[in-house]
Amino acid sequence: QVQLVESGGGLVQAGGSLRLSCAASGRTFSMGWFRQAPGKEREFVAAISWSGFNPVYADSVKGRLTISRDNAKNTVYLQMNSLKPEDTAVYYCAAGPRVGASTSEYNYWGQGTQVTVSS
Repeated sequence: QVQLVESGGGLVQAGGSLRLSCAASGRTFSMGWFRQAPGKEREFVAAISWSGFNPVYADSVKGRLTISRDNAKNTVYLQMNSLKPEDTAVYYCAAGPRVGASTSEYNYWGQGTQVTVSS
């Protein structure tokens, strides 16, 4: 059983930056970030394999958000720059056997951290 704990969320003005972290209680393979805005379904943001090569991103965040990981610390990060009000959501990290954009591909989930971007 792997436990995931997110941190780093908060309130930021449009154009600002935040860095989310997700600490895992054990070794994980592929890691992903998803987000869920009020009244909307959870959507894919970014994912990264164990090696860290070729991360994948949702089109809506390409060029603004960057996923990375530190395997020695069992931690994955999401650097968020040039934030927009539409980025407002609860952000969840997830762990699974392979990189994917579907929630069904991940076995473990964190509790989420709120990101609010004001205009």
